[in-house]
Amino acid sequence: MSAIAPERTGVTADRTGAATQAIEGSQSVRLAPNYWPFVVPALVVVSAVIVFPWAFTLWMSVNRWTLGQSRSFAGMENYLRLASDPRFWESLVHTLTYTSLSVAAPMFLGTVAALVFDARFPLRGLLRGVFVMPMMATPVAVALVWTMMFHPQLGVLNYLLSLVGIPAQEWIFNANTVIPSLVAVETWQWTPLVMLIVLGGLASVPREPFESAEIDGANAWQQFRYLTLPMIAPFLMIALIIRTIDALKSFDIIYAMTQGGPGTASETINIYLYNTAFSYYDIGYGSAMAVVFFIVIVALSFILLMLRQRSQWNDAEGK
Repeated sequence: MSAIAPERTGVTADRTGAATQAIEGSQSVRLAPNYWPFVVPALVVVSAVIVFPWAFTLWMSVNRWTLGQSRSFAGMENYLRLASDPRFWESLVHTLTYTSLSVAAPMFLGTVAALVFDARFPLRGLLRGVFVMPMMATPVAVALVWTMMFHPQLGVLNYLLSLVGIPAQEWIFNANTVIPSLVAVETWQWTPLVMLIVLGGLASVPREPFESAEIDGANAWQQFRYLTLPMIAPFLMIALIIRTIDALKSFDIIYAMTQGGPGTASETINIYLYNTAFSYYDIGYGSAMAVVFFIVIVALSFILLMLRQRSQWNDAEGK
């Protein structure tokens, strides 16, 4: 009797353990997380906001469609028309010129401002807040204020120039100075953004290498060239990417100030696209222009992201 009891006890324990494992296995199967209820709403929103509009734009770009007239399939006709449209190529040159200047100027001035505000001096916090204020204003309000300042007769800028003996300028009312004037407005508003990004990079820079460089006799320029600049390069790349994409799609300031004028001197692709689709009601041709411009933006973004990855790799190798 005593010999059988342990055997039965062992069998009972094995059965109990097997039953427990079966219950736990069934519970694990029943309680397996299902993420689809959370993913599906996001997919629906992305499809409705991004995928469908672009698919519809692609469909419109291969159609001959002017509002008020019947629609017909055009194939690649709209894209071939772009290749022979001198106004499109002119707007592309204006876009690249405006983007290059609107990126270079804020990048340089924002980096200089970040170096200045990184130093310790009285009222530094207050001056930082004042410097950031232009970035908080709405672009249309900025455009209206600067339009009044650029007025040839009543503008305050020409009045200030007259005080130092410089003749009055036509600013946005002259084809030769309209793009530099618009770039000045863009620079004034978005230099603080570059300053904040670079300032964040400077705050993360360690001080030990600079102390060693001072001991070795390095001057301020050498410290900036060989220490500060390589360390904040990833932050500069982030600022460069943001500013490039933002300048490429700039519309509100240009349209509010010049509407692409005088003539077509400041007509970027965004302005030409808007006029084609909503002033001339040529929806098919405007859609083809939007598709080509989107491809240009994606290509430039891809190049910048590759440069960004390369800067990270170099930074990792340097460590």
